Amino acid sequence: MLKRLASSHRPLAAALLLGLLPLAGQAQQFEQVGDHQIHYSAVNTSFLPPSVAEAHGIQRSPAMALINVSVLEESDGELRPVNASVRGSVGEVQGGEQEALSFRTLRSGDTQSQIAVFRIRDDEPMHFSLEVRYDRNREPAEVNFIQRFHIER
Repeated sequence: MLKRLASSHRPLAAALLLGLLPLAGQAQQFEQVGDHQIHYSAVNTSFLPPSVAEAHGIQRSPAMALINVSVLEESDGELRPVNASVRGSVGEVQGGEQEALSFRTLRSGDTQSQIAVFRIRDDEPMHFSLEVRYDRNREPAEVNFIQRFHIER
């Protein structure tokens, strides 16, 4: 299934959706909501290839990370990208203040991702709270996860 998905996208989308995750030592995560898969990942921006970061105005820094959210719909055994909007925040797990994430759309061919860049705190678990609207006739899906980042010095 991933091979079929990756082969239909341009290199940038494939890099952001699939290629960065092995570099970061993270497995891609997704939540199934009906016939939709909400894929999300957060990686340090220093894992981005310099050409990709420059082409999309993303700052590469050991103290910055990027969250990437995309939605796929399963229809007749095939996965197809869905336009979606994302709102969300990130903050410390233990009573820390939540910082709003500023998502923007990244398009490549028929693929759309929502990305946001944020500052990380070394070795602190960070809580992400997302609202993903993949269908304007439905309430947004809520996605919450916790991830710990390390700043390479």
